[in-house]
Amino acid sequence: MSRLTVACVQHACGSDPAANLAASEAGIRAAAAQGAQLVLLQELHRTQYFCQVEDPALFDLAESVPGPTTDFLAALARELGVVIVGSVFERRLAGVYHNTAVVLERDGTLAGRYRKMHIPDDPGYLEKFYFTPGDGPFAPIDTSVGRLGVLVCWDQWYPEAARLMALAGAQLLLYPTAIGWDPTDEAAEQARQHEAWITIQRAHAIANGLPVLVCNRVGDEHIPGGAPQGARFWGSSFIAGPQGELLAQAPTDAPAVICADLDLARSEQVRRIWPFLRDRRIDAYQNLIRRVSD
Repeated sequence: MSRLTVACVQHACGSDPAANLAASEAGIRAAAAQGAQLVLLQELHRTQYFCQVEDPALFDLAESVPGPTTDFLAALARELGVVIVGSVFERRLAGVYHNTAVVLERDGTLAGRYRKMHIPDDPGYLEKFYFTPGDGPFAPIDTSVGRLGVLVCWDQWYPEAARLMALAGAQLLLYPTAIGWDPTDEAAEQARQHEAWITIQRAHAIANGLPVLVCNRVGDEHIPGGAPQGARFWGSSFIAGPQGELLAQAPTDAPAVICADLDLARSEQVRRIWPFLRDRRIDAYQNLIRRVSD
C-alpha cells in the first residue's frame, strides 16, 4: 500500500469510562467517514489520566488484553474496515501492569501490542507507581496498512526508540500521548515545553525519513487527591511527513479529528537524498549502551 489516509482522534476525558469510549468511537467513525484507513487514539483514552496521584485502588481500572477495550475497538475496526491503534491500562499479571498500545486489524483481530518502555516519574505524571516497563523489543507491528512503529508518550523524547523502530522496518511512527501544562507555570515556560514536544517528534520524522502521527488528549482533568490545579492537556495532535512537514494539526483547546493523506513511497525518495541511515557510524556508537560515558 503506497497511499494511506490516516487520522488522529483528540478528545477530553471525564470520570465515566463509558462516555470516554463513546467519544473515541465518535472520533473513529468521523475519521472513517473521511476515508481514514488507519486511526490513532490518545494514550489511556478510556479513563482520565489517573497517574496524577498514587492510589492502589486505581489499579482496578486495569484490564486484560484481549479484554473489554480491545473487544470494543475490534468490533469498530471490523464494522468500519479500518486499522485502529488504541491504548489500554493492561493487567498482565497480579502486580504487573503495563501502559499498552494495541493494534486492531481491519477484520477485528489483534495484530499486536506495544508495552510502553520509558516510564516517567514527575510531578503530576506518577507512572512508575502503576506501570512496569515493557520488555521490548522495539519492533514494528505488521498490518494491512503497513508496518507500524508504535511507541507511547514518554517514549517520544527518546531518539533511540524511534531509530530502532526505523531500523526494524517501520513505515510510520505513532505516539498515543497524554501530556500538558502545569497550570501554575508561567506562560513562557508553557510555550517552551509545548514547542519542544512538537519539535522533538518532527525531528524523529526527519532523522528517520518517516511520517509521524501524534495523538494527545485535551482539556482540564482533576483527580481526587491530586494537585488542586489538576492538569491541562494541550491537545495539538499532529501528523508530519518524512521531512518533518506538518500535514495536519489539532487545536490546543478543543476536541478534533485530523486526517492526512500520506504517500508512503516518499520515505524511499527522502532517504535517497538524505541518507542518514547509510551514513551512520555504527563502529563509533558503543557508548550508547552505557548510562554515562565517564
